[in-house]
Formats: sequence, structure tokens, C-alpha cells
Amino acid sequence: MFSNSAAWIEAPFADLVVRPSPVPTPGPGQVVVQVRAVAVNPLDAIVQSNGRLMYRWLDYPVVLGEDVAGVVVGVGEGVHRFVVGDRVVGYATGLEKGRDHVSGGGFQHLVAVDEALAAPIPDEVAFEDAAVLPLALSTAAAALFEQSQLGLDHTRLGHTRLGHSMPDHAAPEQETVAGSSRDDEIVVVWGGTTSVGSNAIQLARAAGYRVVTTASARHHDSLRALGAEAVFDYHDADVVSSVVAATQGARVVGVVAIAVGSAEPCVEIAGRTGARRVALTSPSVSFYDQPRRPGLAWSRVRLMTRLVWSNVTLQARCLRHGVRARFVWGSAIATSAVGPAVWSDYLPGALADGRHRLAPQPRVVGRDLGALQAAIDTLRGGVSAQKLVVTLPGTAATGGTTKAP
Repeated sequence: MFSNSAAWIEAPFADLVVRPSPVPTPGPGQVVVQVRAVAVNPLDAIVQSNGRLMYRWLDYPVVLGEDVAGVVVGVGEGVHRFVVGDRVVGYATGLEKGRDHVSGGGFQHLVAVDEALAAPIPDEVAFEDAAVLPLALSTAAAALFEQSQLGLDHTRLGHTRLGHSMPDHAAPEQETVAGSSRDDEIVVVWGGTTSVGSNAIQLARAAGYRVVTTASARHHDSLRALGAEAVFDYHDADVVSSVVAATQGARVVGVVAIAVGSAEPCVEIAGRTGARRVALTSPSVSFYDQPRRPGLAWSRVRLMTRLVWSNVTLQARCLRHGVRARFVWGSAIATSAVGPAVWSDYLPGALADGRHRLAPQPRVVGRDLGALQAAIDTLRGGVSAQKLVVTLPGTAATGGTTKAP
């Protein structure tokens, strides 16, 4: 006998409230996961900060949350990859249009997850480590492989021989990635220490592409360990020229722009290297820079004005350089060939043998659903090279009645 509780957002802009939630019933192709760890994402903070501005289809109350890791406690019709008791990591898509905005949200003890967007995790991997993965991995995969984005070849995932890495003694200004990989194909990832960036580097490398990335100086070694062959400090005034010089005329197949303010330099890099596509994973302005309440506010008006103007100027810049820049929707892989290629074909083996590293590091900030609001607030204040995670007790959803704290 199961019971359930969730951290609900009852209305636009509201704080999360922990109270009982219906026990999910797995639909065809779904599993029900007893959540042992859940991560918070900028998406959760943006939805809470913006009301219905972006996710107009949400009928409140809803359950936020995308990144879950836990144990399978129920399977739906047609599920073949998992059985009850399996340890899994999964991408909860309850916020998306046409989905169940309650049973599919990750901020609860029991959540329904699509089998196609879940993967087994090795016994030695902690749930909190695995929980950093789902939305970031899916967004990175969409940016790299969806035809509407960079359109790279996802069939190469895990089946290519990786080229050599840069020697440890190479100075940043001397770094180059031209030379030995198939067709000299390079992906530029701006913002390598972000959750999306860490996964984009690894997915691109796993598919046989070489990677140039950016990060603050203290993170360069960790990004080389993930597979980046050249890393530059985005604080440097000449970082764009350094990235362009590093390619040394090799074919740049696309640029992934991550974090606020990344779009403009990425379009310039694309234009100067001959790349024709930029995948945008972040808006040009921070949606946190507004009051978390409904109604007219000058800060909201200014933010919307900056957003419109930045998009207009960005598209003008794209036209000047002959570059196409589009925003990424991570859930796009749920209905394309990219989803199974990443989640079913590549990820299980890559996690099992350590080829895909769980990055960035989790930072556990609480051990019950009541800690999630504070975690979102902390995320708004800025987090670097970490993922905020809340763990949940393994017995919270089983036996008797679960009471909201």
C-alpha cells in the first residue's frame, strides 16, 4: 500500500507547499519511481518567477521538478527495460504541454516517468550523484543532435574512437584542436561547467566530435578531464578570438550557447569560423530580475523590454553573419530518435563502465521535500559548477500514511 506527498506550487509565483499527492498510476510505457534524490533546475526557478509567462498551459496547482533518481515500484503496459526494484535515473516531464502536471512532476515521493527517458544506474552510484543528470543531459542532447538545432550525428554515440587530448603542459593561448579526428569536426560549448555544458562536452566527444569550451580558470582541468581539448576563460577580453584561433581552420559544426549573455559571443564565433548554427539554451536576460508576484512592476517591464530588444539585435547579428540561432527545448528528444539513442542505447553502458561522468558535483541541501523551496531560492542567488540536490528517505512513500511536514 503506497501513499504519496509532493511539494506543490499552488498558484503562479507561490512558494512550494508540501502536502499529500495522488499515487501515480503508470501509463503505457511508464514506470513509477520512488524518488530517493531530486535536483533543482533553473527551469523550476523560472516557472516560479514568471507565473504563466512561459508555461501558459499549466493549470495550477502543479508539481515542479525534472531530475529524479530512485527505485522502480511500478511498471506500465509495454515496459520491457525495467522491473520493480531497479535503481534508475529519469527525466520527469510533467511540466511539458500535454503531460500530467501532477503525476509527472519530480518534486514528490512517487513520480511517473517515461521508460524511454530513464536509465539504470550502477549499484555503486549514489542516488544524489545520478540526480544531476536528466534535464541537463536531455537539453545537451537536444542542442547537439536535434535536426532543428545543430543536427549532429547521434548514431555515432559510443561507436567512435576518440582522438588524442591536448598535452597537460599546453598553454591556453597555444591550445589547438585541429588535426586528428574524423573530418576535423569541432563543437564549441560556451559554459562548460554548467550542467548542460558538462553533458554537452561528453556527448559530443562520445559521438566523435572534438570540443572547445569556456569556463573560469579554476575549472579548466576538470573540463579537460571530461574530454574538452581546449578551454578558455570567458572573462578574458579576447576569449572569442582565442576560441576562433584554436580551431585553426578546422570545420566547426556548431556552437552551444549556455548561460545568460552567451548568445552574442557564440554568434560571433560561429560567424568567424564558418559555423552556421547556434543552439541557445538560455535567454539573453535573467528572468530572476523581477518581483515574484503578479501585476505590473517596472522591473518586469524593463526585463521584457531588454528581452525583446536583445532578441531583435541578436537576430540582426545572425543575419549579418549568416548564422541561424534557435532556443533549445530539452523535452524535444522525447518524441524523436535522439531520446532512445541517448537514454536507451548510449547511457546505460556509458554509466556502467564510467565513460559518461556524472557532472557537475551534487551539493545536498536538504533531506525532505520541505527543503526544495530553499534550494530554489539558493539557485536564484547563483551556483557555480554544482547541482543542488535534495535527498528523500527510502521509506517515505511506503506503508501507512505519509504526512506532509
